[in-house]
Amino acid sequence: MKPKIKSMTFSNSKLRGEINAPSSKSYTHRAIIAASLANGKSKITNITYSNDIHATLAAIEALGAKVKIYNDYCLIEGIKKIKKINEVVDCNESGSTLRFMIPIYSLSNKKFSITGKASLMSRPLTIYEDIYRAEGMSYKLEHNLLEIKGSLVPRTYEIDGTISSQFLTGLMFALPLLDGDSTLKIINHLESKSYIDITIDILKEFGISIKEIDEGYFIKGNQSYQSTNYAVEGDYSQAAFFLVGGQLNGAVRINNLEHDSPQGDKVILDIIRDMKGRIVFSEEGLACEKTKTKGTRIDLSDCPDLGPILSLLASVSEGKTTIYNIERLRLKESDRVSSTVDTLQALGADITATNHEIIIQGRPNLLGGVTVDSHNDHRIAMMVAIASLVSLQPIKLTNPYAINKSYPNFYHDFQHLGGKITIKD
Repeated sequence: MKPKIKSMTFSNSKLRGEINAPSSKSYTHRAIIAASLANGKSKITNITYSNDIHATLAAIEALGAKVKIYNDYCLIEGIKKIKKINEVVDCNESGSTLRFMIPIYSLSNKKFSITGKASLMSRPLTIYEDIYRAEGMSYKLEHNLLEIKGSLVPRTYEIDGTISSQFLTGLMFALPLLDGDSTLKIINHLESKSYIDITIDILKEFGISIKEIDEGYFIKGNQSYQSTNYAVEGDYSQAAFFLVGGQLNGAVRINNLEHDSPQGDKVILDIIRDMKGRIVFSEEGLACEKTKTKGTRIDLSDCPDLGPILSLLASVSEGKTTIYNIERLRLKESDRVSSTVDTLQALGADITATNHEIIIQGRPNLLGGVTVDSHNDHRIAMMVAIASLVSLQPIKLTNPYAINKSYPNFYHDFQHLGGKITIKD
């Protein structure tokens, strides 16, 4: 959807038909970066080119990789050696790009600079700051510009697992290239471990071995990335919107989803079933249809991206739902606790939040008939579109193009299934 569109209106409708899930953003980031570090050419297929993926492609080009982009795949010629980064790398709003590339760039042992939107550069980076300053390296963040000079060394790194798994992934990309072995020692509980499992799986595909140990991960040094061809699987975190949409008002089949995927957001299937919804496995993916769901308790610690769409589902489920371990929701593109609660309240939901929980009392439907904003958050924008399926009156959404961050074809797929969108701008 083009950014020049300032608003759109969603009217009550039913979703019927089938779509292909977009490619997993998590897998795509990692495969692109691994390919850039391999000496040789790799082909990455089944790519959805969202804004976040474009940010990572630009970041590996700054590293020296050569990229050729095609409709749904790209060819990447990796680098032979990490050299000086000669430009300020703009990560836009991509937290994955920022946190994955910092340790890789630092292997140049030269000064490099990274920038991005204010919402990105304000997100936590203290783990890296502590690492680099402990090594006596230069680390300065001012006015959305991060400047670092210095290189990682092989050693034991103690990492707080409750902040973000992205820091671990960034280190897992870089540490195998050092001249010596390293250990990542996890302090506190490791949240979103499934993302680390994805990282390890992809690194293995590109020739890098990481061993899980009792307290964390052992990483042997002096390894090298091997070029390969890699097909990206479908994304459960994006498919979740249409899985919920089918439960609310429709009959939808979503293809291109691996039944045995390690993606953490695959837990959406368990949560929907726990809420008495119905998911049917098909040969190519999953199918769902309108079902009366019931409230439950939902632990969001390992699946924070599901927070908005699960809050919507709970808003029209019978009984009370409590969503807990929501702290990481506050550190996304928006404060997703506030943006989710405020948006759903405006639509007529009975929803409140404390410091640690979102509490929802289900109602038969939502009222709609209001204008809400996406808060420049892709998952809020998609939640609003799906909310129209159970709203009595149309919903007007401003800044709808926030979806370009992760799922640029979302509105196309929504309309393909029968969703009603009116554009007046």
